Amino acid sequence: MFNKGEDRFQVLYKQGKLSGYKIIVDKKTGVNYLFTYDGYAGGLTVLLDREGNPVISPAEK
Repeated sequence: MFNKGEDRFQVLYKQGKLSGYKIIVDKKTGVNYLFTYDGYAGGLTVLLDREGNPVISPAEK
């Protein structure tokens, strides 16, 4: 079911140490996510463009 050694997600950008932001891309679908964190708390959401559509990077084939 899971392929060992294959990293599906890649961090494109990160800012901060104990609190901050990361932009993560799913390499299979190309969908970008925004992850925010502060200490032990965090949240994840799909990153949207101005029109409300998901930001999509080129995906692996």
